[in-house]
Amino acid sequence: MKILVIEDEKDLMEVTRDYLIKENYDVSTAMTGVDALKLFKQEPFDFVLMDLMLPDLHGEELCELIRRESDVPIMMLTAKSGLDDKLTGLSLGADDYMTKPFSLRELVMRIKSISKRVYKDSSHETLTFNNKSLIIDKEARVVSLNQEEVYLTKNEFDILIVFAENPNRTFTREQLIEITLGYDYIGYDRTIDTHIKNIRKKIEPDLKNPQYIKTVYGVGYKFTSRD
Repeated sequence: MKILVIEDEKDLMEVTRDYLIKENYDVSTAMTGVDALKLFKQEPFDFVLMDLMLPDLHGEELCELIRRESDVPIMMLTAKSGLDDKLTGLSLGADDYMTKPFSLRELVMRIKSISKRVYKDSSHETLTFNNKSLIIDKEARVVSLNQEEVYLTKNEFDILIVFAENPNRTFTREQLIEITLGYDYIGYDRTIDTHIKNIRKKIEPDLKNPQYIKTVYGVGYKFTSRD
């Protein structure tokens, strides 16, 4: 999980970052609202921890700006402890509110609780690539490209899942047949080429320069992406 920590108190920011990293989170940090927005636009985040009292933007304003673009869970961290302050933050779209000083252990527990509720453990069932331009829902067996559903046959979907779960691994045609069609499959190994061709037509923005499924000449195919 990728977390963006927005905090202008350097010591608190570093302690929070280090603790979250120790808990196996991928953490980026920003000490101003402007820097935070730049980071947020550059890469996807799964969670945002935000100080309300920033040097350039009010946290409430920053929360509102992020909410215009994303439903990412937001937790506000602040010395403001009044009920009105909490209600204002929550009304702007924050998911939770912690007052300083706070327990890092409690912070992590709240992050886990909110993430479980928001994402409903879908991370184990859904694969996303290139800033969610390609989404593969394993349980529903649905593929979406740029928010539009793409129809794949059973074999095409099974082949795509093998690739997506093993990025940058090269598979031979024989391996793909064994994994997706079974050891008892009787047919030509070039059948895989036909399936690959059909998948590419459906998910590749540019067939002349495939972005996802690459040909490894003399060997087979592999799946690559920027995520």
